[in-house]
Amino acid sequence: MTTFRNPVLGGDRPDPAVIKVGDEYWMTYSSFESAPGLLLYRSRDLVSWEYVTAALPDPVGVTFAVDIAEVDGRFFIYIPFIPASWSALTEPSIFVIHADSMEGPWSEPIDLGIRGAIDPGHIVGEDGKRYLFTNGVRRIALADDGLSTVGDLEHVYDGWHYPDEWITEAYALEGPKLLRTDEWFYLISAVGGTAGPPTGHMVIAARSRSVHGPWENSPHNPVTRTTDAAQAWWSRGHATIVPGPEGDGWWMLSHGYENGYRTLGRQILLEPVTWTDDGWPLGAIDIGGDLDVPAGAAAQSGPVAWNDDFAALPSPERWTFHAPGPREAERLRIDHGLVVTAKGDSPADTSPLVTIAPDHAYEIEVDVEVSDPGVEAGVLLFFNDRLYVGVGIDGERMRTYFGGHPHHRPEPAPPARRMQLRIRNDRHIVEIHYRAPGGEWTRHGLRFEVSGYHANTVGDLLSLRPALYACGEGTARFRSATYRPLS
Repeated sequence: MTTFRNPVLGGDRPDPAVIKVGDEYWMTYSSFESAPGLLLYRSRDLVSWEYVTAALPDPVGVTFAVDIAEVDGRFFIYIPFIPASWSALTEPSIFVIHADSMEGPWSEPIDLGIRGAIDPGHIVGEDGKRYLFTNGVRRIALADDGLSTVGDLEHVYDGWHYPDEWITEAYALEGPKLLRTDEWFYLISAVGGTAGPPTGHMVIAARSRSVHGPWENSPHNPVTRTTDAAQAWWSRGHATIVPGPEGDGWWMLSHGYENGYRTLGRQILLEPVTWTDDGWPLGAIDIGGDLDVPAGAAAQSGPVAWNDDFAALPSPERWTFHAPGPREAERLRIDHGLVVTAKGDSPADTSPLVTIAPDHAYEIEVDVEVSDPGVEAGVLLFFNDRLYVGVGIDGERMRTYFGGHPHHRPEPAPPARRMQLRIRNDRHIVEIHYRAPGGEWTRHGLRFEVSGYHANTVGDLLSLRPALYACGEGTARFRSATYRPLS
């Protein structure tokens, strides 16, 4: 029997939203402060996923957990945007984009006027009308075209309350996803908080004969949960339940932190769903080992290395801006590599280009050249504007960063406008090497330990990602970037 191991899509991809369209599955996830946002992946077996496109070139704000819907052959993504320093929003706001197919093109975001709510979940009721459920759990009606609202948000469900002695971050009723089967509407939600203790996040279920309620909690709740910090996956939650390929039962996709690797962010997990005799869904107890694949699934692929020679502008599959301002993409052009116009005074405010790292051990190597005396450019492992580690050059010296600050110890690297820089992250131990192009590698005099670069340290629900940055005045050229998983 062919098996797979979680994650099915590695690296930081929280809050998966999944829809089945014919024989295909489509998925996206929270892109937070990345642009382009809402990367869309396609699969036929729930195990192997391929990137197709980015649905959101220019986010309105920080992009939280979305939901995907299909109504009468048209597709919709309902998006909660959160205010940011670069956003015009003043409070959480739900928008929608739409398209004739999942491949796009997708419309510009349309403001639904919903304020103070996140985590929309779409459903068509038994009355044929469309509704959005949000955190809380609240509900609002939609117009028939799904592009505006009717009435106001109203509270409709109190959630299932776990025993007080369970160790969680907070109650936090959120992430409602709805499905209809066997004349029941099932409301699948998350409680317990997505950060904090490993045993916090969990999935719960309620059901009703009507989209208008009342909602009955499952006597078997929670549907799935990390019950012990010794398990392989922590904080399992925010789930979507879908029918399997070739009629192979039901499956659940959720997110979770890998035990000991919170730095990788919340990764996408797959598990089989069984139904109790009284009609309730249940997930698996522990999903850390080998699991049987859904029907027809091929063997899972292994770690992937890649090289980007920047012959064309970078693909959103690989590179996105962190915390972009308006027209951020105008900073990039191709001229014998990727030419980046510098921004900001340090890596903290430069909107670096970041890429997801899904491996326990890897190295990222770049060839960078600064064109002007006022530019500093280099490579980082970047969590957010307060927490990063890495090195850059400005033509006169090498600057080293640790803990989100310049390190006081100078590195005796020769002055150079062009250099090859390599960061190796081997299970949280970071080493840096550098050389003139084609020369001998020199090991940087400092090593770093980065296991604490995660959400519970600084509060942001992000991950530690390789990043390219250029700050100051002028431009920098990145001739190549290479990512290699390590054994």
